Amino acid sequence: MPTPISLKAAYAEDPAASRGRKLPEPESRTRTPFARDRDRIIHATAFRRLKEKTQVFVAHEGDHFRTRLTHSLEVAQIARSLATALGLDADLAETIALAHDLGHPPFGHAGEDELQLQMQAYGGFDHNVQTFRVVTKLERRYPRFDGLNLTWETLEGVIKHNGPVADKLDKPSWSAIAEFDAQYDLRLDSWASAEAQVAALADDIAYNNHDVDDGVQAGLFQLSELLEVPLIGPHVAAATAEFPDCDPSILRLEAVRRMIGAMVDDVLAETGRRAQATGIASPEDVRTLDHAVVAFSRDMAEDLSALRTFLMERMYRHWRVNRTRSQARRILAEMFLLFMGEPDVLPTEWYVRAQKRDEAGRARLVCDYIAGMTDRFAIEEHRKLFHLDVWN
Repeated sequence: MPTPISLKAAYAEDPAASRGRKLPEPESRTRTPFARDRDRIIHATAFRRLKEKTQVFVAHEGDHFRTRLTHSLEVAQIARSLATALGLDADLAETIALAHDLGHPPFGHAGEDELQLQMQAYGGFDHNVQTFRVVTKLERRYPRFDGLNLTWETLEGVIKHNGPVADKLDKPSWSAIAEFDAQYDLRLDSWASAEAQVAALADDIAYNNHDVDDGVQAGLFQLSELLEVPLIGPHVAAATAEFPDCDPSILRLEAVRRMIGAMVDDVLAETGRRAQATGIASPEDVRTLDHAVVAFSRDMAEDLSALRTFLMERMYRHWRVNRTRSQARRILAEMFLLFMGEPDVLPTEWYVRAQKRDEAGRARLVCDYIAGMTDRFAIEEHRKLFHLDVWN
């Protein structure tokens, strides 16, 4: 018998009570404010570019592995399911999930590490801040404003879905957030909505599961090696026992599917326990708690930590992945230094803007240009800049 859908939770966000947008707009006749935010994100240029941005494997390494786009879609699916089961606003949870990686540069965390290094003297780089800048400034689609003019609740979720961030405002890389908050208070010292917290947990569920899947598929480790790894091991064993003659590739998917289910069930149970224990009865109650209301249980968090340790050792620092990381960092470093030293090789639109800026401003513009690239475009742009034969 199917599990009944939960009634609306007392602490769910109400789109009809949204705090609105920084620049007021007439409401949509057909969509709630949060659904409208979701649609704006899906139509954004930065969202389309996620299709060829690295999750773990660079785009040219194979088309079966996750990209930032497929990862974001998986996060959004899990977030929507969790929010629905908890009686929260599914549109808001899905919207924040779809937006959460818009600021990632090409080549995943290797790209972020290199941009952090190159931008040290110019205010730093943080992909969460870059995501916020994308949706509030860098996307240019509307005649009346830069950015997407998203609702207060979506902006809050984008920048603090992992918790309060007021302690980060002194970091140079967070100056853009401090400046925006001074004009439009996002209550950066409080927790975000339960829907934003759902998006954060959905991100954890998605990437740990699909990294197991991609890691086995890429041959970085075998399915049998996961048997002793907490969290995934019992599901591999159970699936193997139930389907002893099954193709290993199907067993892998079955084990991952079961692990997703177990993690979702754990979040639902722990969140229900916390909501009852704290007596939260409104979205404001969620924000003023001193801890998250949407969370894994302690046992699940410990098992997840052990799984992440395994993935760090066997996947994220595998020599094949390290080799790609090294190449990626050199590509971005060489382009950054060239654009800073010779801005006239930038595309005309970017060069015109660079001429009007001081050194720090030019560095931020160069950083924005590079951060917006897909893996494939970065590789091709680097070849055109450093290899004359490409123009033949």
